[in-house]
Amino acid sequence: MIKEKVDTSLTFEDFKTEVLNDYKIAVISRECSLLGRKEVLTGKAKFGIFGDGKEVPQLAMAKCFKNGDFRSGYYRDQTFMMAIGELTIEQFFAGLYGNTDIELEPMSAGRQMGGHFVTHSLNEDGSWKNLTQQKNSSADISPTAGQMPRLLGLAQASKIYRNVPGIPNADQFSIDGNEIAWGTIGNASTSEGLFFETINAAGVLQVPMVMSVWDDEYGISVHARHQTTKESISEILKGYQREEGINGFEILTVKGWDYVDLIATYEKAAEIARENHVPVLIHVQQLTQPQGHSSSGSHERYKNAARLAWEKEFDCIRQMKLWMIAINIASPEELDAIDLDAKKEVFEGKKTAWTAFINPIIEEQNELIAILERVSATSAKKEEILKNISTLKSIKSPLKKEIMIIARKSLRLIVNESDKAELSNWITNYINKTQPKFSSNLYSESDKNVLSVKEVLPKYTKDAVADTDGRMILRDNFDALFTKYPETLIFGEDAGNIGDVNQGLEGMQEKYGELRVADVGIREATILGQGIGMALRGLRPIAEVQYLDYLLYAIQIMSDDLATLQYRTVGKQKAPLIIRTRGHRLEGIWHSGSPMGMIINAIRGIHVLVPRNMTQAAGFYNSLLECDEPALVIECLNGYRLKEKMPTNYGEFKTPIGVVETLRKGTDITLVSYGSTLRLVEQAAKELFEIGIDCEIIDIQSLLPFDVKYDIVKSIKNTNRLLVIDEDVPGGASAFILQQIVEEQDAYKYLDSKPQTLSAKAHRPAYGTDGDYFSKPSAEDIYEKVYEMMHEANPSKFPSLY
Repeated sequence: MIKEKVDTSLTFEDFKTEVLNDYKIAVISRECSLLGRKEVLTGKAKFGIFGDGKEVPQLAMAKCFKNGDFRSGYYRDQTFMMAIGELTIEQFFAGLYGNTDIELEPMSAGRQMGGHFVTHSLNEDGSWKNLTQQKNSSADISPTAGQMPRLLGLAQASKIYRNVPGIPNADQFSIDGNEIAWGTIGNASTSEGLFFETINAAGVLQVPMVMSVWDDEYGISVHARHQTTKESISEILKGYQREEGINGFEILTVKGWDYVDLIATYEKAAEIARENHVPVLIHVQQLTQPQGHSSSGSHERYKNAARLAWEKEFDCIRQMKLWMIAINIASPEELDAIDLDAKKEVFEGKKTAWTAFINPIIEEQNELIAILERVSATSAKKEEILKNISTLKSIKSPLKKEIMIIARKSLRLIVNESDKAELSNWITNYINKTQPKFSSNLYSESDKNVLSVKEVLPKYTKDAVADTDGRMILRDNFDALFTKYPETLIFGEDAGNIGDVNQGLEGMQEKYGELRVADVGIREATILGQGIGMALRGLRPIAEVQYLDYLLYAIQIMSDDLATLQYRTVGKQKAPLIIRTRGHRLEGIWHSGSPMGMIINAIRGIHVLVPRNMTQAAGFYNSLLECDEPALVIECLNGYRLKEKMPTNYGEFKTPIGVVETLRKGTDITLVSYGSTLRLVEQAAKELFEIGIDCEIIDIQSLLPFDVKYDIVKSIKNTNRLLVIDEDVPGGASAFILQQIVEEQDAYKYLDSKPQTLSAKAHRPAYGTDGDYFSKPSAEDIYEKVYEMMHEANPSKFPSLY
């Protein structure tokens, strides 16, 4: 009976060997947790959060996890990662210490605290590995339930690969869509909206997802009775249970200390999900947390004596040990020997990891000491430098920070001395060497980054006139892209059947099918998650959020997951998702916002593109599909029915990213703006020209990246004045634009008057045409602001209006 649950082809001896190996992995993982906590308490590590108490169910999950599968989990899954061969003892401690060497700490090179796991999907040049030949883990994040939306997309990718023919290189990412996306979460985090949104979406989509809930009855110190109705997530989700002829979930429950039943449960779940693409929820109950939530406190503060005694009795490793003894797999003495060997292995692995972490820093410490000793020999500040040397020598386990503090303070002492060059150069070289270890890979560093795309202009017939609705240009360009890139798909609210609310996808679902042009529910966070997960598996999704204001529902996922992905994996994973939305001026508080300052400050790591018309927008989509980076494209909501010329090279013309466009040459003042507001700027400039004020107009085109060629400062060199016009709130995107121009581009050198901004009012835009006029910059506001600036320069020629 037991052998059948593990592997019917195994002899008892084989089975025994496998079980004992599992037990050893569990004990090693536990010892890592115990010793890891001590490393935090002694100060060698900063913080620790561990997977103790969850070891045995993770062994069962690992047995069913195959090559090509993906994990989207949380920070308790160290045993699972060890069981699939993707985490060693040395790597565990390297993560705890924050080692910045990606070879020694492959999870994030010290950028995330321990417990956050990843596998490498990319080669050194940024190209894809064959993901079907390895076990995969998407990169973890700390925000509770933040792993859920991407899990949905990882599972949906299997459905796409199984049902959409013609995807190039599909066998590099999937074998007939047989891969499962495995999710893990703590029971308390199932209270988050992201969990429920994902569960509902997975039930609708019917995707191969196996969701494990590790239930130890607590969320930090808060008991399940304060977290979950009925104190049980499986109980309250019973309505999701699939029935004959009705889609839903398969919901399974299992005790987290029952090794045999856990294996049987996970095998059943895997079979259902892998073969039938039915999502499964496994509620793993009666788990423990032997050391409490993290190294920041003790669980004795909030668990009573009875609970603590129960946890000791039903610790999953203890129960596994008792079971093995009971059925004669091993004697107590044999298991004690395994325990002792595990302790030794972990201790030796910890020592190896610490040595690998600290020795290079000690070498740097000694380098600086030698330099300071040479400097002190001839310095007038010898005594002060010798004190710094003594301080530096007294640090037995130095941090890079401590070395730099001593170095920079010493440089201050000799700033007027001729022998400072050696120390100055050492500091500069040290920063140049060290800073990238903490700051690289925010954006792609491959040859497919957005700056590598060259502009291709739209082509027109000789007699082309602006008589085509802008939405038609989008539609026909999407048509060309869906044909050109079979791996491209788009999904969003109303994106499918009706072709989006502005008809930019008219007829596309009928032509390309419901899987490639899809309607989804009103659930912005998991729309983003679908895109992230599918992009992680080699597809090129376009996730559509109906209005820019609604992006706020998804901003956490964009900020914490997508924007940080390349950074937190040091370029070892990528998700080149395109996010399509529409915004700016229309009507009312919730449909005409332009919260650009919030967006650009929250999502560094994602490019933010702000086309003024639909030809520009189409060109951005064409550019992005040649890149390997995520981006947000914000179409002008009031531009779909405006007339534009119809290009003849759909799918081929490319709007350059990070490059501004000068729409009007002028000599008196530079006006900088983007999006819908540019039409008002152009109107005002025309009227100003009639009274002798010649405005130069620059369209930013993209906020991130911003004017990489520094073309705006070139304009200001000629005009000597600057006005930034923006429909965000005061101090929003206009503050960023001004900082980039004045500080980054050094434009202050060429200004004859103070640079100014003209933004919307501080409140949300009011309803209707009049609400728009009195909430956001109008053509008259722009005219008068420019006139006021010119009045200051030449009051006799431009007398005060008021």
